[in-house]
Amino acid sequence: MIDPRLKVLQMVSHHGTVTAAAAALNYTPSAVSYQLRQLADELGAELIAQSGRGVKLTAAARTVLRHAELLHAQVERAYAELAAAADEPSGPFTLCGFSTAATHLLPPAAAALREHYPQVRVRVIEAEPARCFDLLLAGEADLALVINTADLPPSADERFDQQHLVDDPLDLVVPAGHRLAERSRVSLADVADEQWIVGRPGSTYHELVRAACTSAGFSPNIAHYADEWDTGTALVAHHFGIILVPRLARLHDWPVVRIPLRGEPAPARRILAATRLGGARHPVVETALTTLTTTAATLLPPP
Repeated sequence: MIDPRLKVLQMVSHHGTVTAAAAALNYTPSAVSYQLRQLADELGAELIAQSGRGVKLTAAARTVLRHAELLHAQVERAYAELAAAADEPSGPFTLCGFSTAATHLLPPAAAALREHYPQVRVRVIEAEPARCFDLLLAGEADLALVINTADLPPSADERFDQQHLVDDPLDLVVPAGHRLAERSRVSLADVADEQWIVGRPGSTYHELVRAACTSAGFSPNIAHYADEWDTGTALVAHHFGIILVPRLARLHDWPVVRIPLRGEPAPARRILAATRLGGARHPVVETALTTLTTTAATLLPPP
């Protein structure tokens, strides 16, 4: 319903380079550049200019984007109204989310959609939060579960509708026999001098742990990097350090002890459900959100 070249311009604005926008759209950089040139020629205005290794948007491009975002939101509302008026929604519907959400939250939601809407073709994609927003912008996903971090679009971003789903508390994992293993709760300050196992720099998990430790007044002594909970737990079991794991993560039978953290506020992952602006009232989205809320409350009951 809307010129797809506007979506290309949106992605270039979002990523800052033609190359990154092309990767997010699964296009070649030359294809992105060609579409932008076509759009600029039709509008009779320059849209981008080189700026170091990236590009910057012209004033004309920012004007076009402002109107494009309004158009996209209105189209999403139209799709939602049409689906609500139909006897039975049909067509593709894609859920995406980070690893633990894709394991514990999205499958029940996908199953509920399959039961309620047999004509809807449900698909699930596991993806990091930043990639989830790319999928939403590109129209390749309809509902995303993400962890709220500083490097993601803010809640006020007018391209998305983001709502809080649940807080996923972080637990401390120590080896069996550790000095704190018998405690019912601990604070991060209790383990400030320990060796830490965290995700790779740049990962959501890495930033989450560093932020939690910083709020507790120390910088973690990072000894090892592990992105998978099983890998990190195995290292803990062999006395290579300690880790923080979210409550949603399920650990295998290693000789370790999982201890809830105390503190105000207790460290937690804030999980959000995100759609494109205007899409939250779509009946399939509403059914998915209802199931996700129920599942999250079951897995992570409030204290």
